[in-house]
Amino acid sequence: MQRAFQGMLSVLANSSTLLVHTVRSILKSPPNKAMIIPYMFNIGNRSLLFLTVTLGFLGIISVYQGCMQTMKVLPDLSMAGAVFIAVMIREFGPTITALMLVTRVGSGIAAEIGTMVVTEQIEALKVTNTDPIDYLVAPRLIAFVIMMVACTAYGSLVAIACGTVLALVRFDLPPATFLSLQLTDMSDFYQGLIKTLAYGVAIPIISAESGFRAFGGSEGVGTATTRAVVNSLFAVIFLDFLVGALYRIF
Repeated sequence: MQRAFQGMLSVLANSSTLLVHTVRSILKSPPNKAMIIPYMFNIGNRSLLFLTVTLGFLGIISVYQGCMQTMKVLPDLSMAGAVFIAVMIREFGPTITALMLVTRVGSGIAAEIGTMVVTEQIEALKVTNTDPIDYLVAPRLIAFVIMMVACTAYGSLVAIACGTVLALVRFDLPPATFLSLQLTDMSDFYQGLIKTLAYGVAIPIISAESGFRAFGGSEGVGTATTRAVVNSLFAVIFLDFLVGALYRIF
C-alpha cells in the first residue's frame, strides 16, 4: 500500500513538472498549425466511430433503465428527458468521452514516446538541439484540449439523440417532451466544460510522462502504455470527483 502511494505521488510530481515545462514551452514558442492538425485528426476524426457507438449505446441504455425504474414508482415520464440531458451535460458526456480517449489516444501517446525513448530517438532530438517537450508534448497537449471539447460536444449530442429515439420508440415519449432543459442551467454547462478541459490537459500529460519513463525494449514500452492508461483512468475519476465537489462548495 505504501509503495503504491509513493508511486502515485511520483506520477503526480513528474506530471506536474512536465505540465509546467509544456505550458512554458507553449507560451515561449507556440507550435505551428502543421504540427497540431495531424494530432487533432488522429484524436478526433479517428475516434468518431468509437465515440458514436459507445455514447450512442450509453444514451440508449441510460434512458431505457431510467424510464423503467421511474415507471416502477411513477407512471409519469415527462421529466425523464430533462434529468437525462442534465446528467449527460454535467457528468456522462465529459467523463465517458475522456475514458474512451484514454484507451485509444492516451495509450498511443505513451507507446509512441516510449518507443522513441527505448530506441534512443529522444537522445537524437537532444543532439540536434530540439527540445522533446516542444516537439512531442506541446502540440499533443493543444490538440488534445481542442479535440476533447469537440468530442465531448459530439458524444453528448449522439447520446441525447439516441436516447430521444429510444424514448419515442419504446416509451412513446415525444421528442418535444423529452428534449427538455428544465433541469439544465448554465452551471451544468460550466461544470461540464471545466471537467472537459481538465481531462484534456491531464490525459496527454500523464500519457507522455509514462512514455518518457519507459526503459528496456518492447516490454518496457508495453509497461509504459499500461501505466499510462491506468494512471489516466485514475486521473479522470479523481478529477471528476474533485471538480464536482469544488463546484458545489464554491
